Amino acid sequence: MTTVIREGWTTLKSIFTGMGVTIRHFFKPAVTELYPEEKVELPKGARAKLYVNIDDCIGCNLCARACPVNCIDIETVLATSDVDLGKTSTGNPKRFWLTQFDIDMAKCMYCDLCTFPCPTDCIYMVPEYEYSEFDRTNLIYHFSDLTPEKVDEVKEKAEKEAEEKKKERERKMKEKKAKAKDKAKSKPKPKSKQPDNKEDEES
Repeated sequence: MTTVIREGWTTLKSIFTGMGVTIRHFFKPAVTELYPEEKVELPKGARAKLYVNIDDCIGCNLCARACPVNCIDIETVLATSDVDLGKTSTGNPKRFWLTQFDIDMAKCMYCDLCTFPCPTDCIYMVPEYEYSEFDRTNLIYHFSDLTPEKVDEVKEKAEKEAEEKKKERERKMKEKKAKAKDKAKSKPKPKSKQPDNKEDEES
């Protein structure tokens, strides 16, 4: 009998405790966000969508190497000697054309590891969370500002200059070898030592 009364009291106490929490909320103002009319403001440091300020990117590839899921694809082409790409807002010289800079947000795990190694702070997360898509390919964001025609032009020009530099190196190597060969020919040969007459007679 005592056990039944104790269990009954515990049950009633649990019910009244839960109802007390509910009743207290009746007298508090509503905190419901009327989304999408009212949007939640993300706190500082929240991990959301990645963004790249392509004007400050130097193509160092550090962010892609830091990504644990390989959601960042970068392709660079070394600028030719007649082109000055300028500097970033942080003063870093830009030496590469960014022919491709893609981020697949469908793969992204929001770890934020890619933002820390960037020397120019050009990649960072923005407080944006409304980018749902029916097609996953639409979650691949392209940040390179070069047109396909410009990409082809840049690659062709870079390949041409690289080939010219290769030929120039080969020409210099041939000249160096030829000079070394001529120097070896012009160098006088050491005279052979004449045998001693006495040794010849004894032998």
